[in-house]
Amino acid sequence: MTDHTTDTTESIQDMNLDELREEIADIDNGIVELIARRTYVADAVAQVKAEQDLPTTDETQEERVMQRAGENADHFGVDSNLVKAIFRLLIEINKAEQRQNR
Repeated sequence: MTDHTTDTTESIQDMNLDELREEIADIDNGIVELIARRTYVADAVAQVKAEQDLPTTDETQEERVMQRAGENADHFGVDSNLVKAIFRLLIEINKAEQRQNR
C-alpha cells in the first residue's frame, strides 16, 4: 500500500456516512472521466487501424493491457481478477465499436 493510500484510509475512517457517500460519488465521477478519456484514445487507435488496414483484434496488445492491469491491481492491493474483468469489458466494448465503425 502506498503512502497516499494509507493517508486516504486514515482520513476515510474519520468520515461519516454522508461524507463517505460523497467521496464515492467523486471517485465514480473520476472513473467515468477516465473511461471517457480511454474511449477517446481507443477511437483514435481504431482510426489508425482502419487507415492502415490493420485488424480490429491485436491479441498481443490485449495481453500487454491485461498484464499491466494485473500488475497495477497488485500494486494497489486490489483483486487482480476484478481489475482484469473490468479491463476485459473495456477492451471488448472498444473492439465492438471498432467493428461497427468500419
